[in-house]
Amino acid sequence: MSVLSRTAILPGSFDPPTNGHIDIIERSARLYEKLYVVVAENVQKQCLFTAEERMDMLRQILCDHKNIEVVSYRGLVVDFARDHQVGVMIRGVRALVDFGYEFELAMTNKQLNPNLEVLFMPTSPKYFQLRSSAIKEMAAYGADISPMVPPLVVQMMRNRIKLLTL
Repeated sequence: MSVLSRTAILPGSFDPPTNGHIDIIERSARLYEKLYVVVAENVQKQCLFTAEERMDMLRQILCDHKNIEVVSYRGLVVDFARDHQVGVMIRGVRALVDFGYEFELAMTNKQLNPNLEVLFMPTSPKYFQLRSSAIKEMAAYGADISPMVPPLVVQMMRNRIKLLTL
């Protein structure tokens, strides 16, 4: 087994981290000796939390997993994979619409880094409906988001929304 096949990358915006994200991350970490969770710094995306805040939340939530390293990256994730000798990228998919988008992205990434394999991991059925954008909207209207995100994220969202409404 080569170094490339023992290490994987799981990129995303994680704004905010949901129980669905955590499920995919933990399931992926069971498959690889090392898993990089890469918090994307997408300059075109308006995020509720900074990359540092998202990394901090993920690090606290995943602190018991010694083979997970949470990092941020500004740039193409295929370049991060190449620079860190990662041979596998894991992408979580909820539905056929996710798969269509992710498949196109995987083909583009394959052109940019032919050595990077992309694996699609279907979400667990209990997290099928979770979308970060919908959770942010529900939280803004005062809905109970505790079944959808870890307790730390509930608190962080409450604090952030309070600041935004002052």
